[in-house]
Amino acid sequence: MQLSSQTSAAVDIAKAASVAPRGSADRPAKAQLGVNRSQLVAFIVMVACIIMSPSVIYQTFVMKMMCYALFACAFNLVLGYVGLLSFGHAAFFGTGCYVGAWTAKTLGVGPEASLCLGGAAGAALGLAFGYIAIKRQGLYFAMITLALAQMTYFFFLQAPFTHGEDGIQQIPRGRLFGLVSLESDGAMYWFVAVVFLGGLLFIHRTVHSPFGQVLRGIRENEERAISLGYASTSYKLIAFTLSAGLAAVAGAMKALVFSLATLNEVSMDTSSLVLLMALLGGLGTMFGPVVGAMLVVVIESELAALGSWVTIIQGLVFIGCVLTFKNGIVGEINRRFDIRL
Repeated sequence: MQLSSQTSAAVDIAKAASVAPRGSADRPAKAQLGVNRSQLVAFIVMVACIIMSPSVIYQTFVMKMMCYALFACAFNLVLGYVGLLSFGHAAFFGTGCYVGAWTAKTLGVGPEASLCLGGAAGAALGLAFGYIAIKRQGLYFAMITLALAQMTYFFFLQAPFTHGEDGIQQIPRGRLFGLVSLESDGAMYWFVAVVFLGGLLFIHRTVHSPFGQVLRGIRENEERAISLGYASTSYKLIAFTLSAGLAAVAGAMKALVFSLATLNEVSMDTSSLVLLMALLGGLGTMFGPVVGAMLVVVIESELAALGSWVTIIQGLVFIGCVLTFKNGIVGEINRRFDIRL
């Protein structure tokens, strides 16, 4: 009874938000498990696109999209639903990438084990980082995560098992549960698709659980949440750890897809990239980070021949989207059509 009343109070906090409007994305779900009709249709369309993509698009390209989309969704969990701006999420993505790569190549574990180990390593690192930074707010929190991420970068640069700037190469994809070989792109594609969809559903369920409602309440009015008896620091730490673990799973998955783990995955550029993905798609929305990741990956791929100009074009696209779609692409769709994606 007490838990039910506390959850209702947290929902009231989120509904009575006094900060910047977020469209209809914050409305409590009316359907079972928090899935409304528009979200169900969008999910079915996304699954259909994933099923049909191998026949029309290069499979590795789509796998890269799904890896970054899961990373962006994990980042959105802390920024969009908790309000914590992290400048160091590449540390978790890169940790998962390196740990997954090293365990697969050196220990010879299967792909499912390398993903789990990479995710566990990222979650442990996220717990440590969160314990240090979570009591700070705003710019102070962001700067602490940035500093910790840079420390992680230099650790992987110097650690013997990472091979420095050469990275870990020729990573075997292995056999799923010792039965199904993932060496072919076709088999690996469906493995990545299942992991991506599973991660997305996990985030959706987390956000629409009583725990997720408390997170929204903390984001909108932390003082009121504390006055109701919630330990906001603990809730934020748990959310930050979950986000770090999912980001690490995405990193480990990318290492298996490309059979490569490099310093780029743990660099500041990757932290900036995932922030760009989340903002372009729409913070606090379920499908916004997916759309943002797709847009950024397409821009990088199509304009790769331009070299460093890609970064400038990405900046121009970002400025244009911010000026045109203040709430992000999906966030603006939510606002204009009064739906929640």
